[in-house]
Amino acid sequence: MFLKSLSRVNWASSLRGVSTTAARAGGGGPGNFIHRDTPQNNEETPFTFNDENKSRVEAIMSIYPEGHKRAAVIPLLDLAQRQNNGWLPIAAMHHVAEVIGMPRMRVYEVATFYTMFNRNPVGKYHVQVCTTTPCWLRGSDEIVAKCKENMGVNVGGTSKDNMFTLSEVECLGACVNAPMVQINDNYYEDLTEKDMDEILNDLKQGKNPPKGPRSGRYAAEPFGKLTSLSEEPKGPGFGCRADL
Repeated sequence: MFLKSLSRVNWASSLRGVSTTAARAGGGGPGNFIHRDTPQNNEETPFTFNDENKSRVEAIMSIYPEGHKRAAVIPLLDLAQRQNNGWLPIAAMHHVAEVIGMPRMRVYEVATFYTMFNRNPVGKYHVQVCTTTPCWLRGSDEIVAKCKENMGVNVGGTSKDNMFTLSEVECLGACVNAPMVQINDNYYEDLTEKDMDEILNDLKQGKNPPKGPRSGRYAAEPFGKLTSLSEEPKGPGFGCRADL
């Protein structure tokens, strides 16, 4: 009996220690799946799609055949989040559930699972720094530190002027161009600390910093010579037996 009790204690302790990273502004932190009413985020807060987005809702819903309209829940939640300055209040989730004919609980399950949905307010620019292994090996710790210094916030925080929110995220899928960050819908890649400073300062001044690789690369090609696909492709039948 003692051993069973001890096992339960150890198991519970291990659950409490699963995550040691800071809570993130959107998905990943406790704020993403635990709702607590606030003056700006409660069931009574009005939310409906505006006229422009109503047309988009109709266009999105038309893509899905009858009996499968609920599959539109992710694009509709994304549309609601974009209309609401980059975050998703519970009232918007309820409205999506009503529009799509889906139980509220099913909408909660989607909105709290995907880290693309921010359950708390974020700044005008949501700076998401990738810290997965390739980016970490290429200096993402220094990029995070530079962001903290420039914005004056810690991971999960929003600057006092509501200009920036800083989040630490897992793989954003641009490993060849590590380290990289996503700011709103834009990727900034091949970053140095100097690049990060320039990008943030440009945004503060209302400028539009160049997107993509900052190293002079066009995309994800090698820095030197091509390492593959460097010859003319062989014609049909190359390498096959003559009798085939």
